[in-house]
Amino acid sequence: MRAMVLDAAKSPLREVDLPIPEPGPGQLLVKVTACGVCRTDLHVVDGELPEPALPLVPGHQVVGRIAALGPGVKARRVGERVGIPWLAGSCGLCPYCREERENLCREARYTGYQQDGGFAEYCVADQRYAFALPDGFDDLQVAPLLCAGLIGYRAWRLTLAALPPRRSYDIGMYGFGAAAHILCQVADHAGHRVHAFVRPGDVAGAAFARRHGAVEAHDADKLPTRPLDAAIIFAPVGDLVPTALRAVDRAGVVTCAGIHMSDIPAFPYADLWHEKVVRSVANLTRRDGEEFLALAPRIPVRTTVRPYPLAQVNDALDDLRAGRFEGAAVIVVDPDA
Repeated sequence: MRAMVLDAAKSPLREVDLPIPEPGPGQLLVKVTACGVCRTDLHVVDGELPEPALPLVPGHQVVGRIAALGPGVKARRVGERVGIPWLAGSCGLCPYCREERENLCREARYTGYQQDGGFAEYCVADQRYAFALPDGFDDLQVAPLLCAGLIGYRAWRLTLAALPPRRSYDIGMYGFGAAAHILCQVADHAGHRVHAFVRPGDVAGAAFARRHGAVEAHDADKLPTRPLDAAIIFAPVGDLVPTALRAVDRAGVVTCAGIHMSDIPAFPYADLWHEKVVRSVANLTRRDGEEFLALAPRIPVRTTVRPYPLAQVNDALDDLRAGRFEGAAVIVVDPDA
C-alpha cells in the first residue's frame, strides 16, 4: 500500500510502499478514503510532541470503509463507513476509564502518533474507537469532524459546564481555523454569540469568521466590544492566555483547547482575580464522539475543506503551518471512493 512516513522530527514525510497491515483481536482493517490534516500532525512532525513511534504514518482524522474484521469482532461489518479519531485506545481498567474519562488514561494510545494513522491506503483501528459516521456528509466533509470537531465540542461542553445556567453567552474563539469554524456553527445554532479573534491584520480570516456566524471579528491582540463570558483558545500561542483573561468578565472561563501551546507568560494576579478560571482540554472521549456526530447533521454543520492528494501531504502541512487556506485541509487517499 502507498503511505506517507515520518522518519524523524522536522523532516518531510516520504512516500513508501508498505505491506497492508493485519487486524489483530478486536481490530478493524480500514481502507482509507480521506484523512483530515490537523495542527496536532504539525506538532508531531515538528517535534513538539516528544514520543512518536518512529517511523510513523501520521494522520488521525481518518475516514474509510471496513475492509476486514480482526478476531472477535462481531458488532461491525465489512463495508461499513467509519471514522478513526486521535484517541486510539485506553486500558479500560483505570479509574479514568471507569469514569468515562478515558481521555486521561495513562495507558492511552493515539492514532498517527503511537500507532500508524491515515496518511496511507489502509490502517487498523480498535473497534471500540472507530465511530459510525452520520449520513449527509461526504468523506472529505466529514473528516474534519473527527478531531477539529470533536476537540472543539469537548472544549465547548466543558466550558459551558463551568458557567452558570443562562440562555445565551458571549464566547470568544481565538484562532479561527478548522475547529473554530465548526464550533462557531454549533454555538450559533444554540443561540450564543461568538466573537472571533484572528491574527492581527488577517482581513480574510475575519471575513471567514463572520461568514460562519461570528457576531464580530477582531485582531487577537484587541479586546472585544463587550466582556466575554468565556473564551476558547485554539491557537497554540501562550501569549493569548493573559489576553483572553483580560477579555472575559468576572467568573469568566478561559479554555485552552490544544494539545500543545507555547509557554504562557507571567501576568498580574488581577487578571485572574474575581473567580476567573483557566482550564485545559485533553483529547476526547467516546461520549464526545457519539454526541457530536449525532448533533452535527441536525445543525447541520458545514465544513470548509481544501483537498490534497496523498502524495502532497507535505504541501498540506506547509500550507497549514503558514495559514494559507480557510477551514481544514483534507488528504484524498482514494479519489475513486
